[in-house]
Order: sequence, then structure tokens, then C-alpha cells
Amino acid sequence: MSSETSTQSPDRKPRVAVVFGGRSSEHAISVVTAGAVLAAIDRTKYDVLPIGITTDGRWALTADDPERMAIAERALPNVEQLAQSPDGTVVLPVDPSSREIVYSEPGTVPKALGEVDVVFPVLHGPYGEDGTLQGMLELSGIPYVGAGVLASAVGQDKEYMKRVFVSFGLPVGPYEVIRPREWQADPAAARKKIVDFAGEHGWPLFVKPARGGSSVGITKVDDLSGLDEAVAEARRHDPKVIVEALLRGREIECGVLEFEDGPRASVPAEIPPVTAHDFYDFEAKYIDSATGLVPAPLTPEETAEVQELAIRAFDATSCEGLVRADFFLTEDGGFVINEINTMPGFTPISMYPRMWQETGVSYPELIDTLVQAALRRSTGLR
Repeated sequence: MSSETSTQSPDRKPRVAVVFGGRSSEHAISVVTAGAVLAAIDRTKYDVLPIGITTDGRWALTADDPERMAIAERALPNVEQLAQSPDGTVVLPVDPSSREIVYSEPGTVPKALGEVDVVFPVLHGPYGEDGTLQGMLELSGIPYVGAGVLASAVGQDKEYMKRVFVSFGLPVGPYEVIRPREWQADPAAARKKIVDFAGEHGWPLFVKPARGGSSVGITKVDDLSGLDEAVAEARRHDPKVIVEALLRGREIECGVLEFEDGPRASVPAEIPPVTAHDFYDFEAKYIDSATGLVPAPLTPEETAEVQELAIRAFDATSCEGLVRADFFLTEDGGFVINEINTMPGFTPISMYPRMWQETGVSYPELIDTLVQAALRRSTGLR
């Protein structure tokens, strides 16, 4: 069952709402991503409506000003700086027969902003990339770029993502999960669970929020002395923690993009060791602009293998639109999938657009392909 079709007039351009910001710890990176999308989207082909979500969850009309959305002198942008009003609110329809967006401010009559034909949600992390926003758009009957509810939720939760990969025969590395109730009921037993895992797989370990991204909240732990602090940092972002063993090898990434004839894989990239950081963390990715090698120096056979695995991961999790799949090429020559990102970064230095640029798809073409894929799909079961 699908939603009502758009009432778009044939003589007007499709209207794209770029939704960004959000309540997660990746708020600033979402703003940067949105700025890059707004700067590159073809204004002769699409009307664009930028909508920011503040850190406390308010939907706001924002300035269409990509330059103010960039990282400037290590300062991270936010939606509050861009909002046209400190208390104005954008409301999406809850009636799937209408795609009319309404804007209101206290003490004023709500104002209709017109229909939206597709939403481009460039949110990262919980409350945006995890299926929550996608569920709201399904209820509203508005098509959107990227993965649906299930794929978004699975792609956000590193535990269940790995469980799905295993069930589809994809190779994953060793991991352990500490659930919120385990810490609440018996912190000592939960800590011992990690120590036993280290005893089996060795130090260092990576302690992560189970449902985070952009390397926020991740700590590389070299020995027992740093464990409690690392767990506390991960739990600051997510009460559920995942612990992963170190996989020695090369970090390889590969993009997947949905075309009319199905998903295709990009040329892969390699993230070289970052000498100024313990690992490819938030600072390395976004502040210090550490760059990867595109294309990755792989053999033709290795390239074909990682591309095949990336598409298998896309299909296993029922993804749509796009995915960035992250792998390790281990010292024994085998690929292990670490995770997928259902809405990877689109910042000017992000790996996903760089991989497609090298594959022959420019940044504006990439955005157009994603919007067109969303316009072809209906909401509802598909």
C-alpha cells in the first residue's frame, strides 16, 4: 500500500526540503553536510527549502546560506545560528493526502509554505538517521532520500547491523555488547565481560556508543586502566555500548548508490594511518581534514571483492538510495565489514562523494541521482 501521489503541477520544479541538524551529538556535522548539499543542488531543476532541527528538537526555517554552515576556524556551526526566528516552528503534515508545510510563530497566524515533493534528510545519528524521522515521513506520505525505517534502524545500531551481516554470510570482526540493564544491575559483572573479551582477543579495544556515528564517543583503550573512563564516555552518548577487537590491517571504504537499474558500487577508498591521532576519530575526519586515498591501491581482484561485499551489505539490510560500507582488509588478505552508514557525510572532504567523483559521478550528479531515486519511490510498503 502506498501513499497518495504528489499533486505537483507539471509546470513547476520539484520542491526538495533539505532537513538537517537534529538532537544527536552529530548535529554540527549534519549542518556542514547540509551546507554542501545546498551549495551543489541544481537550482534550475529543483526548488529548495532548508529546514533545520535544533538540538532541542524544534523544526526551524533557516537561512539558505551554505557559507555560514561550514566549519570556520575549528568552530562548529549549529541550527540556532541559522534559524530565521528564535521560536518559529515548521510543521509537516500528518495527513498523507497533503504535503503542505506550515510555519508558525507565537502570536501570529500559521502560514502555509506550499507543498514539498521530497525530503532530503541529511541528519546523522539518533533522531534522524535511525528510522525515527523516516517513520514520520512515512506517516506523512512524503518521499525521502535514503534508507527506509528498518534499514535506517539497523544501520544505526551496530549490534543488530552485525547480526544481520552474519545472518547473510558477511564476515564481521569480534565484538561484545553491554546493554543498559547490565550496567544498572551489576556494573562489576559488565566490566568483567569486557575484560574477558580482552583476554580472548587482546588489547587494545575500541569502546563505542552502539548507536552513534562520526566517531563521536569512541575511545581506543590500551589496557584495563582506561576502561572505566572509555565506558563512561560511550555511555554519555548512548546507554548501550559495543566493544570491538582491534583488527590489524587496512581501512577500506566503498560507496553504494541506487540507480534506476539497481545499486552500483563506487571505486573504493583507503583511510591511511593517521599519525597525529590514535585512530580515524572526529578531529581527524572533520577538523584536521585527514584525507583518504581515492581510489584505494588495491588489486583488481580486491577491488571487485570489496565492491561485491558492499552491495551485499546494501541488500542484506534492505537499504535504499545510498550506503557507505566500511571494511578492514586484514593482514591475512581477507575483508571484514565493520559497519555501514545509511546517510554518510557529504561535507567537502567526506569520502562518499569523493569516491563517486572518482567513479565518474560529480557531486551535483550524485545529489540529483539520490533525489530522483526518492521521487521514483512511494512511501508505505515497497
